[in-house]
Amino acid sequence: MVVTIEQALEFIYQNTQKKSTILLPIEQALGFIIAQEIKATHNLPPYDNSAMDGYAVMIENSGECVHVAHTIFAGDNSDVKLEAGHAIKIMTGARIPYGTQCIVPIEDTQECENGVKLPDNLVLSKHIRIRGEDIASDFPILEDGEKLTAYQITLLASQGITHVKVYKKPKVALFASGNELKMHFESVESYQLYNTNTPMLLARAKELGCDVEFIGTAHDTIEDIQNHIKASLHADLIVTSGGVSVGDADFTKEAFGAFGYEIYFDKVAIKPGKPTTFGKVKDTLILNLPGNPMAAAMNFELFGQSIILALSGTNAKYLKTIKTTIVHDYKLRAGRRTLVPGYFDGEGFKVCDKFTPGMISPLAVSNAYIMIDESCGFLATGASVNIIPTNFSFTSKTEQSLIT
Repeated sequence: MVVTIEQALEFIYQNTQKKSTILLPIEQALGFIIAQEIKATHNLPPYDNSAMDGYAVMIENSGECVHVAHTIFAGDNSDVKLEAGHAIKIMTGARIPYGTQCIVPIEDTQECENGVKLPDNLVLSKHIRIRGEDIASDFPILEDGEKLTAYQITLLASQGITHVKVYKKPKVALFASGNELKMHFESVESYQLYNTNTPMLLARAKELGCDVEFIGTAHDTIEDIQNHIKASLHADLIVTSGGVSVGDADFTKEAFGAFGYEIYFDKVAIKPGKPTTFGKVKDTLILNLPGNPMAAAMNFELFGQSIILALSGTNAKYLKTIKTTIVHDYKLRAGRRTLVPGYFDGEGFKVCDKFTPGMISPLAVSNAYIMIDESCGFLATGASVNIIPTNFSFTSKTEQSLIT
């Protein structure tokens, strides 16, 4: 039975479980998904402090010449108190002394006898960072399922947290099948091809945060494919390419059957990639992709990435689109959901000039794709489209204004 894309994704979400957890030092936790809620252990800043190099003063001394007898540096444990008619020189980050009502930057003062002259109309609490204004003690700063980036790790460090519980990275094993395939480090005859799918899928799985193993390239025999399956069953997810169509040498699904392969779907109403298959052998998930490189890549972006996100423990496991417009007319044959690669430059989406399921060059120049509804046969210039990003790096070959 052919399933819709929505049904296929629902099978994935229903049958994919989060990984177990490990404890890691925060220095090693970059890219992992946190597996616990973290609450602040103390206020940030932990004390009222100066936001400027300047003078701690009282409002009542606006416009006056005040006496300066003390200086407080960041990190000083000073117990000096501010009195009327006086100012205390203070550096950025230093704890403000008792009695301070505002900080006056050095550049806003003028020297006078025994001190500095203050500007008129001083403002209460100006240039004072209030205790807890950034983070209040016991406030939730990270939730279960968040990805740890450099800026989440700085939150942990700010609270003196040294170790954090995270979900283990998904372990992915990959192999391809086909008598015509050779690895890129081997010689090929005129009737053979290099295996481009496995290096591509291996690299992409690593980009998505997985621990990845390359098992090899299997010949088109049930026995050899089964040997590769045996070597892969320790993984959370096995990804294969090739051997899932209806040709005389397409043995992949049959080979998996000997291991008790429970298939959730084996045909999707999608172009390209109709024979994409998803299932499970015991606790190992299986994604069988077509052998055509672009079909394999685009279905991996859609289904493989969804499996990996669900395994990873992230609370944002659903793919999301960006709304933009297409920059030229595009005509296609209606009747099946179609994945179309192209390039989004930040302003509009341009479909690749040429692409077929067997090509690889469109993958190298595209950074997104659109999924066109089966009822649609034409998109006019300026039509609204929902792009699904695959490789975003939002930099440019030419210098552009960064100002809003």
